[in-house]
Order: sequence, then C-alpha cells, then structure tokens
Amino acid sequence: MATEQLNVLKALDVAKTQLYHFKAVVIAGMGFFTDAYDLFCIALVTKLLGRIYYTDPALNEPGHLPANVSAAVNGVALCGTLAGQLFFGWLGDKLGRKSVYGFTLILMVLCSIASGLSFGHEAKGVMGTLCFFRFWLGFGVGGDYPLSATIMSEYANKKTRGTFIAAVFAMQGFGILFGTIVTIIVSSAFRHAFPAPPFYIDAAASIGPEADYVWRIIVMFGTIPAALTYYWRMKMPETARYTALIAGNTKQATSDMSKVLNKEISEEAGQGERATGDTWGLFSRQFMKRHGVHLLATTSTWFLLDVAFYSQNLFQKDIFTKIGWIPPAKTMNALEELYRIARAQALIALCGTVPGYWFTVAFIDIIGRFWIQLMGFTMMTIFMLAIAIPYDYLVKPGNHTGFVVLYGLTFFFANFGPNSTTFIVPAEIFPARLRSTCHGISAATGKAGAIIGAFGFLYASQDQKKPETGYSRGIGMRNALFVLAGTNFLGLLFSLLVPESKGKSLEELSKENVGDDDAIAPTGV
Repeated sequence: MATEQLNVLKALDVAKTQLYHFKAVVIAGMGFFTDAYDLFCIALVTKLLGRIYYTDPALNEPGHLPANVSAAVNGVALCGTLAGQLFFGWLGDKLGRKSVYGFTLILMVLCSIASGLSFGHEAKGVMGTLCFFRFWLGFGVGGDYPLSATIMSEYANKKTRGTFIAAVFAMQGFGILFGTIVTIIVSSAFRHAFPAPPFYIDAAASIGPEADYVWRIIVMFGTIPAALTYYWRMKMPETARYTALIAGNTKQATSDMSKVLNKEISEEAGQGERATGDTWGLFSRQFMKRHGVHLLATTSTWFLLDVAFYSQNLFQKDIFTKIGWIPPAKTMNALEELYRIARAQALIALCGTVPGYWFTVAFIDIIGRFWIQLMGFTMMTIFMLAIAIPYDYLVKPGNHTGFVVLYGLTFFFANFGPNSTTFIVPAEIFPARLRSTCHGISAATGKAGAIIGAFGFLYASQDQKKPETGYSRGIGMRNALFVLAGTNFLGLLFSLLVPESKGKSLEELSKENVGDDDAIAPTGV
C-alpha cells in the first residue's frame, strides 16, 4: 500500500536551487578533490622513487621500482579504499552521514602527511612505511565515496540532483589536474635551483639528494584544500532523510531543513511513527525482490569500468614512454623525467578528463543516467579498439599525436559516461537505511576492478619477448588494450540493467513509500 511522502522530504524535492546546494557541492567536492589527488599523484612519482632508491650505478639504466614494489605502491591505497568503502558505507547508515563524515577527512589528512614523512633513507624502510600509510589513506578516501554521494543526493532537489552529485564527483578531475600542476611547479623549481646532468653523463649526479624532498612535497600537498573544509563539514546538519527515515525524528529533520531552506515546513502528526516502518535488511527476500537487479547493475558496471579506467590512469607514464612521447629515461635527469611525465598527464587531464566530468554535470539531468552510461561505454570500446588495432602504426615516430588524441577521447567518454554515472546511480535507487551501505558495496566492487587493473595491467602489458627487468612475459601492450576494449563492451551490456533515475524522488526510486504488496521487481530503463 502506498504511503504519503513526508512534508520535509517533499520540500527538499521541490526546493529551488540556492546557496546551500552550492555550499554542499564545495564541502563534499573538496573531499573528492583530495581523494583524486591522493590516489593518482603516486603514479606521477613512481619513476622518481625508482631512480632515488633503486638505481645501481654499475648498470647503464636508471633504477625503477621492482615489480612487486611497484604493484604494492600503486595498489595498496586501492586496497585501503575498498575496505573503507565497505566499512564507512555501513557505518554511515548506522551512525549517520554527518557523524562519520569528519572522521574520514581527518584520516585522509593525517595519512597523506605521514606518507610524505615515510621513515628512513633506505628503500625497504621508505617503501614499507609509504605503503602502510597509503593503505590507511585509502581507507579514509574510501569512506568519502558513499558518504559524499549519499549526503549530496539527500540534500538535492529531484530536478537537479544528478547535476549536483556529478559536480561533487567532477572535483575528482580537478584533483587529478591539480596533482600534475603541483608536480610541474615543484619539479621545475627544484630543477632550476639544483641543476643536474642527464643520467648517461653522470648517473649519481642525475638524481641529486634534493629529489628525495620533491616526491614528499608532492604527496603531502593535497592535504591543504581538504583541511580547509573540515570546519564546514562539521557545521552541516544531518540529512533530513537519515534523521526522519532512519532515526525516526521527523521533528528534528523538519527543524534542520527549515533552517537550511530558510522557509517554514509544516510537520504532520503521525509522520514520525511511519518513517521507520520498513525493517527488512540487506539481501533479504524483500531487498532482492526490489533491488537485487539494481545492485547487480551498479556493482558489475562499476567493476568493469574501474578495470579499464585505473589501468589507463595509473600507467599513463608507462604508455607514454612505450609510444616514445617521453624520451628514454637515461637521456634525462630524475627531475626532468618527472616534469615530462607530469606535463604529459596534465595534457590528458586538461583535454580529456576534466571536460568529460563537466559534460556530465551539464547533461546528466537532460539526457539521463542510463543513456550517458550506455554512450560512454560504447565510445570507450570504439576508441580503445581504434588504438589497439593500428597500435604498431601509432607508436611509430611522427604518429604520436593520433595516439594521444584517441587516448584522450577514451578518458573524455569515461568521465562523460560510466565513471560519473556509476557514482551517481547507487546514491539514488536504494532505500535510505541501506543507501550508504549499498553505495559502499558498489564502490568497493569497483575498487576490486581497479585493483585488478592496477596489478594486472602492469604485468599483462609487458612485452611478449623482452619484458622489463623483474617482470615475466606478458601479452604485450596491444593485446592488453584489446582486453580493455572487451572489458568496456561487457560494461555496455551490464549497463542495460541500470534503471533511469532522472527527475524522480529518492522515495519513489527506492519504493520507500510503497508497501511490500505493491513492490515490483526492478526494471531496466
């Protein structure tokens, strides 16, 4: 039997876009800015770490991280993120979104600083403590995913909800770009202050003791914008949907949202008693009937997306080196190589990554989630094949521009596509008391895909005849790109299960105002 939606939730659904919406975007978005900076800045400095701690002067090549160390440094934060998404997603439904929100930010700030202060000057000590702190950094980052998405979805009105959730997630693009800018500035400053010869002229002098400060500054710098938003996170009231539908305190929810919206909201007698009526839990028969297909859709598409997305993102530097866009390592000193890697990744971020996020912001509530995700996976598949099929031609000198353009377009359609929609949809279609948990499960499944991408791509892309030192033979870069194209195509197929949530209230989508007898099995579009 259908029941009437609470007045306070009606008021939120039809509220005009106003200052508090933008304030919520900035507060939640700065967390994502930091998340992206922290997760992806490590990809910028891994070659520098290899030179500093693993260069053997007796060899004719700059040092690089051993296979197991590289996999750990790149992947350990993703493992922490997966654990954090599950734990804080669950905790957000148990204790409240606001109660947990500040803790995740503190954890990110402290562990980011600690990562840059890794102990000692020997490789084993530095890498060990770097991985330890990056795991707990990832744990805090993981909490930001379900909490930021849930808070923004529960604050927004139904007309522009997708736009505001997408805007929070779009800060990830600025975080990635900011990481490259910081790296360019810091490496340039140290290059000019402490000139060094290329590796082939003087191996030891090409690194210089100052390089050890460079990566530490880069790793720690992302804490500044996040720390500035802590006060405002703590000032945000708990979301009305948690207070009314989970805590059962409609009076408090009405009072909080009256202040936020600057308008009087009437409270109807008896609403508070109804608010916590449903008691069925996660994976119960009722849950599976209403949301089983939904959870399969959100977990599978996020998993497949992250296999491809993180493979490309974390190993851009290796791809650029293999196609010859970055000169051979021994022709540069350590900081010049860092500068060139950052410059190349900044170009991809500026031309492909960031615009893709903001195209989603502009069109998510016009085109809809379903069609944007379907389009994104389709275009990612096409452009990945467009790189893989003529790969041997594209990597030849003089053809690099074509490679970079196609590579940038895959990022554009990842972000104007499933990388954004997989974040948005789980925050809309599940009931309030399970919303943060289900978003956390979906995101954690995605991070499992990211871990496979981060570890698997590194090994799979190794040359079939002459792999890098410390690696076994792989299937080669070209074949690895074919595998990623196939992954994107599978994502396209599973996207057919994703429901369209554009323009509907959260209660209508989650069927919280529908009794068990009226609930129907979830449908695709």
